Amino acid sequence: MPVTAHPAFNKACAYFKIKLIRIPVDPITLEVDLKKMRRAITRNTCMLVASAPNFPHGAIDPIEDISKIALEYGIPLHVDGCLGGFLIAFMDEAGFPLKPFDFRVPGVMSISCDTHKYGFTPKGASVILYRTPEIRVHQFYALGDWPGGIYASPSVAGSRSGYLIACCWATLMYYGHEGYVEETRKIIEVTRYIADGWSKIPGLRLLHNPDVSVVAAGSDIFNIYYLIDGMIAKGWHLNGLQNPAGIHIAITQLHTQAGVADRLLQDTRDCVAEILKSDNKNDTPTAVIYGTSQKVPDKSIVCDMAKLFIGACYETRIPSATKNE
Repeated sequence: MPVTAHPAFNKACAYFKIKLIRIPVDPITLEVDLKKMRRAITRNTCMLVASAPNFPHGAIDPIEDISKIALEYGIPLHVDGCLGGFLIAFMDEAGFPLKPFDFRVPGVMSISCDTHKYGFTPKGASVILYRTPEIRVHQFYALGDWPGGIYASPSVAGSRSGYLIACCWATLMYYGHEGYVEETRKIIEVTRYIADGWSKIPGLRLLHNPDVSVVAAGSDIFNIYYLIDGMIAKGWHLNGLQNPAGIHIAITQLHTQAGVADRLLQDTRDCVAEILKSDNKNDTPTAVIYGTSQKVPDKSIVCDMAKLFIGACYETRIPSATKNE
């Protein structure tokens, strides 16, 4: 899979002891390097992964080209459409045509899609689609001789909330096909408007022209992480990227409201101008976090620190009071 593919694949491979081979992306297009992906295939390769789009930069991998490799070697291709699935499905009708990314491409055997993102539903009802029922049946589990009766489950998650599924269905019915086309049109228009605005800010450069709804940018002049904290101070939430350093924003319905995109662009201009003219280059919180982690050669240390943080959040022991207290 490309290095830009979602960490959920890394997580699954760690859980199931599957060897994961991460393929570099082209430094210009930020799409997966096809030659290196082909060279990485062995007799043990069980799946190829493509993103539509990926989370960091919003780039859609060359799915048709990857499909040709998958068919040549007889390996299933999975398309991760979790982030943009409810946009890319409607972009053609919204006036923003894309290359085929779904089951029209013969090598694609499965597609994942999150309804809780651009489907606008509550979390907990994500979808995975298979080309054939014969593939899907391998997801199911059944036990026929359990003393408690016949047990059967369709997914790893086991019991699911009927409330969430009902909310998902109601949301789909509320928007309908035409509603999703219209929301897609507005979101893509604003995405490209913001991308155009960011590209014209001196000192800022786009990492990738957005294929869907993610706008990613970096800088060759200043520490891009300063911009994140500057924008946080103005009430915005931007994601930090690394390898290469950058920021991104995923455009949503909120950004399509009147005046929001213009305010984002103006606040970005103001922050960049302030960074460029400031003599005070003290590291901001985000710059310290990313700067320190990138200087650590052994990334397992960074992972250990992250796990310690999560463990602290789950800690239930109450510290005993001391005499001084």
